[in-house]
Amino acid sequence: MKRILQGLAFAISVVCPSQPVDAKVIKFEILRTESPAFEGRTFAPVGTYDRIIARATIAVPPDDPHNSVIADIDHAPRNAHGLVEAVSDVEILRPTIATGANRRLFYEVVNRGNKAGLALFNDAAVTNDLTKAADAGNGFLMSRGYTIVWSGWQGDTAAGGGRLTFSPPIVPQVTGLSREEFVFDHSENPAVAKLSYPAADLDPAQVKLTVRARESDPRSEPSDLSMKFEDPNRIAISRPAGFDAGAIYELIYLAKDPKVMGLGFATTRDIISFLRYDKADEEGTPNLLAGHIDRAIAFGVSQSGRYLHDFLYLGFNADEAGRMVFDALMPHVAGGKKTFTNYRFSQPGRSPYQHADTVYPGSEFPFTYPVITDTLTGRTDGLLARCLAAGNCPKIIKTDSEIEFYQQRASLVATDTQGNALAMPDNVRLFLISNLQHFALATDRSALTRTCMFPTNPLHAGPPARALLVALDQWITDGTLPPPSRYPSRDDGSLVPPIPEAVGFPRIPGVVYTGRMTQPTVINFDVVPPVKGAAYPVFVPKTDADGRDIAGVHLPTLEAPVATHTGWNFRKAGFAEGELCDNNGSMFPFAATREERLSNGDPRLSLAERFPKEGDRAAAVLTAAKQLVQDRLLLEQDVKLFMASVK
Repeated sequence: MKRILQGLAFAISVVCPSQPVDAKVIKFEILRTESPAFEGRTFAPVGTYDRIIARATIAVPPDDPHNSVIADIDHAPRNAHGLVEAVSDVEILRPTIATGANRRLFYEVVNRGNKAGLALFNDAAVTNDLTKAADAGNGFLMSRGYTIVWSGWQGDTAAGGGRLTFSPPIVPQVTGLSREEFVFDHSENPAVAKLSYPAADLDPAQVKLTVRARESDPRSEPSDLSMKFEDPNRIAISRPAGFDAGAIYELIYLAKDPKVMGLGFATTRDIISFLRYDKADEEGTPNLLAGHIDRAIAFGVSQSGRYLHDFLYLGFNADEAGRMVFDALMPHVAGGKKTFTNYRFSQPGRSPYQHADTVYPGSEFPFTYPVITDTLTGRTDGLLARCLAAGNCPKIIKTDSEIEFYQQRASLVATDTQGNALAMPDNVRLFLISNLQHFALATDRSALTRTCMFPTNPLHAGPPARALLVALDQWITDGTLPPPSRYPSRDDGSLVPPIPEAVGFPRIPGVVYTGRMTQPTVINFDVVPPVKGAAYPVFVPKTDADGRDIAGVHLPTLEAPVATHTGWNFRKAGFAEGELCDNNGSMFPFAATREERLSNGDPRLSLAERFPKEGDRAAAVLTAAKQLVQDRLLLEQDVKLFMASVK
């Protein structure tokens, strides 16, 4: 390990610009235009859409205060003008006839290069190649005239599959420690894994490889555990006896060629600023959206929502001229986390969970929007800290599912670090979409997976997400306040410790509620591997006798349920049994009759007891749907979706 530690030392000289130069999109290339898109499909009342595939080159002055927060930007190569360049894929969907547009730019942060927004808002299948009429799903965003934009930001996303990529500069002549965790969830031996960065030293004796069955177990080095380098970018691990498919393998090695990954934030900032405000790029190519955008909304799901937390926290919602980039943010299922992006040897795809990646950056304070003091570290901070100082805070509607309270520190969004309830600032609304798993398609059905103990949860967040987007748009357009937050709280007793007697989850036959969840702690990242410190208090939603979250937005069908739906699931035997099963939820159907449930020992009322007459359930669903419409948490057009599901 001595040779590895010696590799941390480096010295780099940089070229200084002869004079200050403003950041800008220096080149915006239109690679191709598909007009009309979606096989000519028309979206009333807007008409057809065009699809534009483009590539943007940005250049930023590294010494500008708007950019100096970017890790390693002071060591990055510079062009002849002293600027740091990066290139990003861009894709735009816009109404063919400009007068059909609503003058709103809807920017979706891609998730590992992939588009997921249409799957949520348009009930579409997940696809990156938006060519078929069906790829637009129900056409919700198009029928409302949004101009939709995607761009690459993650510098380690592999090209192909229609993914949007980003090419940041590499910091030359730098080596340092990189840490990998692998949970293979298969039994192939040896197991081949790709490294996040190329190895600077291919001697296996210079790496540290350990294994443990569970995250909470001590790291071990059994004699039959070994590895070899296939090449600088891949390793093969010979797996030891006594560990199942869900074991955690940790590798610490000397890596080289770190990327200036945080430049992705500046790239998003500058592309959106260009599309909103500029007439042309530096070469004179006209901005195809010039004069057509009044407001901009950013949406991100999961990793992409966590990216929005970082984007806001690091101060990128203002361009170098001080103009606001996004009027509104909509982070979905991001919990209380950020990303491992703006670091040397960063790995933006990592997300700290209960069983994996637990001590990667992105899991540390601050967890929430208001500026508070962390009683465990003494730090005072908040996701809004920089925008409050700059006066450019956007409106925010944040939505989470139930699993975010178990896997993603969501309770720390609503409490301080002592567990007391927090009030949100006026520009923030929080919503729990009750009893959902992390993400499910509109077409999903409950199913068993290879690694999870129980059938998964098929409930889809699209209908309330659509209503909340409409509310967010109205908020930034004419000041109409959105619905009040619906999020669990310590004040009203709907956010409780993760113990069975406090949560109140029913004793379903074959199901044992364990309260298993991620335990966030203070983490010392100055050592490798990082070391956990004091723990933060965390809580989960309280449930009723059916296992339904008391707080949050209940889908209409949850007001007349046929099953208990949860955000959590457990890993099954052979895959670290009993640990949380990633982002998957569960579904436990009710018995058909009273006799059946009594014979099973099920305390939950049967379907026959709940809905003794034909039409009872449909009536209850309709009543719930109408109330949600009145509360502006469901659109009138979506009522029929729920009614169709109960016929």
